Amino acid sequence: MESLKRNYAAMAAIAAVVIIAVFGGIALSRNLGKSQKAITKEAATAKLNKYVKKIAPDELDPIKGTITYTGEDTTYQELPNVSDDSIAVDATTSLYAEIFSSSEKTGTGTDGYLRDMVSQFNSSGTTIDGTKVSIKLRTISSGQQVDYVASGKYVPDAISPSSDLSVKMLNEKGVETEYASESLVTNYAGIVLSKATYSTLVEDYGQATVQTVAQATIDGKITMGYTNPFTSATGMNFLVTLLDSHDPGNILSTSSAEYFSSFQKNIPFVALTTGQMRNAADKGTFDAFVLEYQTFVNDSALSKNYMFIPFGFKHTNPLATISSTDDTKKEILNLFVDYCEKNGSSLASADGFNQTVDSFVAPSIEYTGAELISAQQLYKENKDSKPVICVFVADISGSMAGDPIIALKNSLVNSMQYINEDNYIGLVTYNDNVYINLPINKFDLDQQSYFVGTVDSLDASGGTATFDALCVAMDMILDKQKDEPDTKAMIFVLSDGMSNRGYNLNQVKDIVTGLQIPVYTIGYNADIDALKELSDINEGVCIDASTDDVTYQLKQLFNASM
Repeated sequence: MESLKRNYAAMAAIAAVVIIAVFGGIALSRNLGKSQKAITKEAATAKLNKYVKKIAPDELDPIKGTITYTGEDTTYQELPNVSDDSIAVDATTSLYAEIFSSSEKTGTGTDGYLRDMVSQFNSSGTTIDGTKVSIKLRTISSGQQVDYVASGKYVPDAISPSSDLSVKMLNEKGVETEYASESLVTNYAGIVLSKATYSTLVEDYGQATVQTVAQATIDGKITMGYTNPFTSATGMNFLVTLLDSHDPGNILSTSSAEYFSSFQKNIPFVALTTGQMRNAADKGTFDAFVLEYQTFVNDSALSKNYMFIPFGFKHTNPLATISSTDDTKKEILNLFVDYCEKNGSSLASADGFNQTVDSFVAPSIEYTGAELISAQQLYKENKDSKPVICVFVADISGSMAGDPIIALKNSLVNSMQYINEDNYIGLVTYNDNVYINLPINKFDLDQQSYFVGTVDSLDASGGTATFDALCVAMDMILDKQKDEPDTKAMIFVLSDGMSNRGYNLNQVKDIVTGLQIPVYTIGYNADIDALKELSDINEGVCIDASTDDVTYQLKQLFNASM
């Protein structure tokens, strides 16, 4: 349907939020998450029991459906169409070359190196055979650059991810590239530590390195945070570095997988975005977390009060031309690289790139694209040290009628293939009342069949008792954890955010806080602010599903968390 084929605006908005959160100088010392007194889990449970008894949800019979997995790569269908909202700098001539670049080079201020260089180049009057040429620059994350080009969904003339690791993975997926520049600017991935945590590591382990941070995490002495290696160049770099630190040259060994699982046991969650991770750090969730040096050095609060421990492969920010690009556009890209080399050095330094980090030691081993992709799969298979108990809470009120309920059903059915079968899944729906459509059970083929059939049967009508349904979902999880105590809990709320029945957010906020269950929200043409407030309580993520990329975003979220 036409309304489901909307543009790229939500992705750009999310990217903007991430950029603001990451690069806006967030002072971690504010510790915002501890400004409000949290009730105990026991008190939260007691209050929840009273609410659920009053709500009295209806238990429905699950409906069996048919699973239609094809086993084919569905990235092309899941990716959103690229629209003008991703353009950081537009071309100024009819003859131009197009570049995808990661956001730390296409933003504003110190995050706008490539944006500024493209703008200058486009104003320079550069010509080829008397015809003026220019560059079109788009903001696309490193992981998405690989997905767009490898799937053929959208192929620019060149890409500039943060790390060369992305180029290697793209080559392994069958896309040939050639370097217009092996490094436009240099940067470093690293772990940010408070000075107190740094001192603890030195005192207890003799030094502060990736290895000692990992060991302290395994030993339960610190809490570590990192970003999704499927979407984040820094997260991918960290994953490879962690595996290599245990078994150099053998990141795919059984020993490496077991080591990673031990490490992962004490990771509260893997952040979908850097913004989510920084928000958690701001609340005191993490003692250490990953970040790029250029961000660190430009944040006065961080650089003054925290330590930066570089790791892994240098972020070289290459400009890799897609080999199928025509010769004229390759020449434009080469002219642009020459322009940057002649005119961009001072700007790069001022923006925090091309710095020297004395403690950085480059790895002695280079890994192939095949090994990197296999490392992502190792992560996917071993990240769940504990199974996840998850309840999907779906809004079937009248305001969801039409396109929103169709989008909700499609996104759930299309993305469920990325949920590991060892997890436990349930489904709750709501309008004026609350319905338990699918009790929580292991997500084997039988449960998947019930999930598909039940979701396909949903219709929309009535009022909106969002927080009543949330209470029922939390109660279901607590009840299931009596039988499956060694599990992690999470909830997905899928709604337009317009609650008008039953309990409100203020009445249930302390329960959510006390139980510490992360709530991920997906808004369909929604009141995003209300959903975001709910997600922010326990470091969840809020996704705007008013565009056609929700399945892709859920895929990345499930890869990170389930």
